[in-house]
Amino acid sequence: MTTYLLAPDSFKESMTSRQVCEAMAFGIKQADPNASIISVPLADGGEGTNDALVSATHGNFRHLTVTGSLGKSTAATYGILGDSRTAVIEMAMASGLEMVPIDQRNPWLTTTYGTGELIKDALGQDIDCIIIGLGGSSTNDAGAGMAQALGAHLLDSSGQELPVGGGALKDLARIDVSELDPRLKQVEIILASDVTNPLTGPQGASYVFGRQKGADSAMIKRLDQNLHHFAQIIKRDLGKDVENQPGAGAAGGLGAGLMAFADGKMQRGIELVIKLTNLEAKVQQANYIFTGEGGTDFQTHFGKAPFGVAQLGKKYHKPVISFAGYLGNGIEKLYPDGFTAFFSIMQGASDRQSALAKGPENMTRTVANVVRLLKR
Repeated sequence: MTTYLLAPDSFKESMTSRQVCEAMAFGIKQADPNASIISVPLADGGEGTNDALVSATHGNFRHLTVTGSLGKSTAATYGILGDSRTAVIEMAMASGLEMVPIDQRNPWLTTTYGTGELIKDALGQDIDCIIIGLGGSSTNDAGAGMAQALGAHLLDSSGQELPVGGGALKDLARIDVSELDPRLKQVEIILASDVTNPLTGPQGASYVFGRQKGADSAMIKRLDQNLHHFAQIIKRDLGKDVENQPGAGAAGGLGAGLMAFADGKMQRGIELVIKLTNLEAKVQQANYIFTGEGGTDFQTHFGKAPFGVAQLGKKYHKPVISFAGYLGNGIEKLYPDGFTAFFSIMQGASDRQSALAKGPENMTRTVANVVRLLKR
């Protein structure tokens, strides 16, 4: 009996990592009915981290209403892992880019306040650790809204609370943490991300990620100046120098905010997920490993989920076959990382919406064909 380990990331806007596993499994069973299948849906700190870790550890979800990116109430979910001592939060659930219509995206105004509300709820669940996935943000406020939701006061020169949004940070005069939730000191805060950008500068949150969130060149410059100002006040009032810390620029600077107000520690998202899903032991059981993501190119090397899977495959000399919606430039550079082969699941020319809708069907067909080849 052949054992296949399925360990893909999500295919954004098409399939969750769990749905990718299901489509892969269906294809395998078509070509090899007697196959043994181990499914481990993955994520790298971004979309799907919550679902992947809760599923792998047999945990449960909590559902609540929080403040969305533009200040309106929105439904959000986070997970409690199977150990009942660890919460996992995707900041994008409350403050995500995909939740904001394209014509309303404006990082001058968007806030991480709802992410702070998720953290506050998690602090009430008798836990020891909160894992926060930093990916897919619509914000550029360096976690200012998050801090306010947790009791910090960000005050202007007249002692008034700042309004939310990255644009307001220019008026910050003083930070008061006397009412910051004391439970933050009782839990470990782990920041899951593959982003290593500093908070400010040419490689910082505003310049690298601001445009996709709705900022033009002039706004990007002002947002970067605001983040620098915020970092200077943090350094003065909290004694923490976060501006140039690796990962401080993740999620519009939320990385920096969590370092400053919650003593958050950065960890590669995929490394964390691999550990919590016990993926290494499952790799050792497999004859073949199937992974994948929506698009694969040279950037996959920089900590994406399939890269982490390939590294384990290489360690144990197991074939790693990766599937993608599209294959981009530089994939030939990935073979030394442990990848055996790459396959696009696309079938002929197609518009984007059709391709996204047919993701499961295309995955099943492609996997079935690959398994038929492997069985020859």
